[in-house]
Amino acid sequence: MSFAVNMRGAIALAALGVLGPAAVQAKVISSGETGFLIENSAVVPVDAATAWKALVNDVGKWWPSDHTWFGHSEHLRIDARAGGCFCEIDGEQQVLHMTIGFVHPGHLLRMLGGLGPLQGMGMYGALDWKFDAAERGTRITLRYQAGGYAPGLDKLVPVVDQVQAQQLDGLVRFLSERQAKAPTP
Repeated sequence: MSFAVNMRGAIALAALGVLGPAAVQAKVISSGETGFLIENSAVVPVDAATAWKALVNDVGKWWPSDHTWFGHSEHLRIDARAGGCFCEIDGEQQVLHMTIGFVHPGHLLRMLGGLGPLQGMGMYGALDWKFDAAERGTRITLRYQAGGYAPGLDKLVPVVDQVQAQQLDGLVRFLSERQAKAPTP
């Protein structure tokens, strides 16, 4: 299953108002035909170190499989080091989704490149996963700023925002379910 096919499905779901998890606050800050800035955030009931470890070590367990190139999120890996890879490797089928540009464990992970179909459109951006202390855990903010020339991009931006919200929601649900199953002291 290709990401392009899945993106068409995401566009259809977004049009129906199906995407957009309630726990994630999604916001298109600005957009135009040469770029956009979107931000999604949510609070998880764990500390920043735990949230960071799940982001980096468990991406294949929480990332939606329908937002991968080959349909299997378990093939995703994040090599959290400068120059590392957010990659999907399924035998000879391989994708470098983004390159790691900044690592401050428990605080900020910056990925560089065009995610999903934006890669093929020649778009380039910075995707930040930021972790801040919150009253009941950690606020995770997913901020994506991308630019390049792509006619009609401004119409695609709300869909990108919805998909980013779905991805953050996957991490939120994973952490919340893990926390609910953890033994209480």
